[in-house]
Formats: sequence, structure tokens, C-alpha cells
Amino acid sequence: MLKPCDRVVVGISGGADSVCLFLLLLSYRERVPLSLAAVHVNHGIRREAVEDARYVEELCRRYDVPFFLKNADVRELARKEGYSEEDAGRRVRYQAFRETAELLGGARIAVAHNSNDNAETMLFHLFRGSGLKGLGGIAPVRGEILRPILCLERREVEVYLRSRQMEWRRDSTNEGDAYRRNRIRHHILPYAEEQVAGKAVAHMGHTGELLRETEDFLEEQTREALGKCTENAGEFCRRIGVEEFLAFHRVLQKRILFTVMNGLSPTGKDISEIHVRDTMSLFERQGNRSISLPFGIQARREYGTVILEKIPLSARRAGTWEPEDRPLLRIALGNEIFQGPLVYDLGDWGKMEFMGLSIKKGWKVPAKRYTKWFDYDKIEECVVVRSRQQGDFLTIADREGNPVHKSLKNYMITEKIPRQMRDRIPLLAVGNHVLWLPGRRISEAFKVDGNTERVVQVRLLETKFCEGSETEEENGGAH
Repeated sequence: MLKPCDRVVVGISGGADSVCLFLLLLSYRERVPLSLAAVHVNHGIRREAVEDARYVEELCRRYDVPFFLKNADVRELARKEGYSEEDAGRRVRYQAFRETAELLGGARIAVAHNSNDNAETMLFHLFRGSGLKGLGGIAPVRGEILRPILCLERREVEVYLRSRQMEWRRDSTNEGDAYRRNRIRHHILPYAEEQVAGKAVAHMGHTGELLRETEDFLEEQTREALGKCTENAGEFCRRIGVEEFLAFHRVLQKRILFTVMNGLSPTGKDISEIHVRDTMSLFERQGNRSISLPFGIQARREYGTVILEKIPLSARRAGTWEPEDRPLLRIALGNEIFQGPLVYDLGDWGKMEFMGLSIKKGWKVPAKRYTKWFDYDKIEECVVVRSRQQGDFLTIADREGNPVHKSLKNYMITEKIPRQMRDRIPLLAVGNHVLWLPGRRISEAFKVDGNTERVVQVRLLETKFCEGSETEEENGGAH
């Protein structure tokens, strides 16, 4: 990890792990010359944050280590950018570490993840659905980021600090179960070690290492495959030969697509298996079709080639870009909708606008006829704008309030929608599940409820079939 005379920026929260890391690096410095500096980030969330910063500053003063403080309003950043507070905090921390490393003329960055953190990360990724890279957990070294105590369990850290008679700060946000990671930490991992395997954390660490080695090998194979089937067609456009692509194993096909999409997106965070699977369909079926992906990436097939292209944000917001011969519109709703509205041109149907919003508990859903609000986190697949098709259904509430499925055909008959109008109404759907029949009702399955934290607002604009005013509402609670 380190060689003599390296410069090292240490992230110190004041908690047990980071204090342990700090002391171990100080001990290592006695044998190998190192230049150490410490960074502490005040997230602006907890009342005791100021005392945490003072503690770290005093610790650094005691050992004559330069101290850098970064103050941030993580809660406000999360609200503005559409991130969770956990994610926003992580971004702020690593930005502060990198800025300090640059200020010092280039330095390695040491952070204090331990083997319990690694096990929690592996389980978190497993439960959410992940590829090999996520299941491999946390790497000891990734670029300039070092994790020197990844081999230690949390209990070992605390034993070491007590042996040094060293106090540490306790983060109150780690005590409760508000964060999903805390639930794994407090309930799932302890149960696994008590009831399944006493060394579960250590065993998961070994498994993670094997998975990371496998990932490294597949990464080499993917780079070779990319050179054989893809070509650049501009700064934000990649062409993939269908015949060459289909010659590879399906595992490599998925990795090729993920790599290409990653290269076209700013972070790759919102590119997932769903988007790769949808894009795979372009290679497997004939016909000129297109798919809308996060970050304005559009995938379309033109004869023997599939083209992935990033469309300028200005064109998407104006609704002026539209691929040729599009029978339907597929939209993968990523975090970018929380940065501003995106408008899609539906041709004769008008336009449809999507925008993400973070809401507080008790938020009342407005009564609008052609603007609807859905629970963002309940939508796990691409949404599709299209006309009706066989097998479509809505989820509605019966007289007892229980959700039941009702075929779209029967619903249209019950609502006395004229036969000649039924194919002219644009539906918003996930597969055959209709989220919204504009002007009529939305599905109970995607409604905003008391647990909703993020919503996607959908508006139908400039459409010719709309009748009545925007504020009209039918079917009561269905809206």
C-alpha cells in the first residue's frame, strides 16, 4: 500500500475505526518515513458534530499532524441533487479527501473501512441486486484509495483502542435503524454470526477476495471483446456490430453493454442490469427500435448495428430529439430527473414530462387530471409510453380497499371509453402493468403513500385527445 516518503491523507471522523487507523499509521511512520495529514468532514447533521471536529483537531495537535476541516450541509446537498443523505455524505467526504491530496501535491488517501463494513457492503449489494463487482465488496486498494484496516473486525479495533487507553467519538446516526446499512449491521450480521457461522464476517472477506479476482479476469476479457465489436462514432456515440457482438458469451455481452453505457454516463451509478437487459433485446430481435436510458443515453438498432448515443440535455428538455421509426418510448428513470424536468416528444400524442421530487411526510398529492405523482422507488424497471396491448391490466382497490388486478380492456368497457378512442390513448406502463391511463386513473401499486420519500411527477402536455381542465379529477382516490 505504501512506500517510504509517501504522502498520506487520512480521513478521520473521530470514531473508533478512523482513530485506530490514525494510530496504526503513526506507529508505521516510526519505521517507514511518511508524511501524514488528517481531514475531518462536518456533515452538518448532528448536534455533536462540532465536538467531533474539536476532538480530531486536538488528536492531530497532540501528534503534530496537519489538520484540515471541511464543513458541508449534506442534508441540503441530498435534497438538491436527489441523493440519499448516506450517498451525499460519502460524495462530500471523498471530494474533501481528494482536494486535500491535490493541495499537498499528490497523496494517497487512507480510509478506515473494516471487515464488518465489507460484509455489510456485500450483503447490501446482494439484497439490492448486484454483479460480481458489487458482490466482491470493498477492495483494499483502489487507485489512490487505501484501506489499511480492512483485515480487522470491529471488535478487534475496539480491543486495540482500549489497550492504548484511547477514547473515541460515537456517531449517534450509527445507533438507530433509520439507515438501511444500520439494519444489516445491528440485526442481520450479528444473527448470522450467532446462529449460522461464528466466523461469518471473516468467511465473507475471503469470498469477496475470490470474487474480486474473478472480476479482474473478466475485466481483461471485456476489454479485448470491446476492441473486436465496438467503434467510436463521435465523442458521445458508440456503434456495436450485431453479428460480432452475438459471437461472444452472454456474460461478456452484458459486460460490453455495461462498459459502453458507463462510458457515456457521468457516473454510471444509475446504469443497472435492467438497462443492460432492455438493450440486449435490440440485438436479439430484428427491426429498427429504440430505448431511452439514464443520462440521456439512447440505444437504437439500425439494421446490423446497435448505436448507443448520448443526446444533449437541452434537446431532451425541449423535447426536440426523437429517433426515427419509434413504435414506443422506453424510459429508464434515473437520478437525473431530480436535476430538472425531461420532456419527451410523443408525436401526435403531444409531449410527456418527467421530473423527480423529494417530499416530506404528510405531503398531500395534488388533484390534477393530466399531472400525476408516483412513488419513485416502487418503479424498478423501465417505464414505457405506448398504446394498449393484449394482457394490459391496472391495479385498483376493491370495496374493502384491497388491491386487485383488472384488465385494461374491462376497465375501458366499464368506463364507457369509445372503442375508436381506446387505441389512441397513450399509456404509461411497466410491462403489462399500466401505471397511468391519462385522464382516468393511476395504478394503486405505484401510488404515493406514507413511506414515500421520492416521487416522479409525470405531465402530459400539448396532447390533442385531452378533454376537460387540468384540475378535473375522476375516480377520487385513484389519483
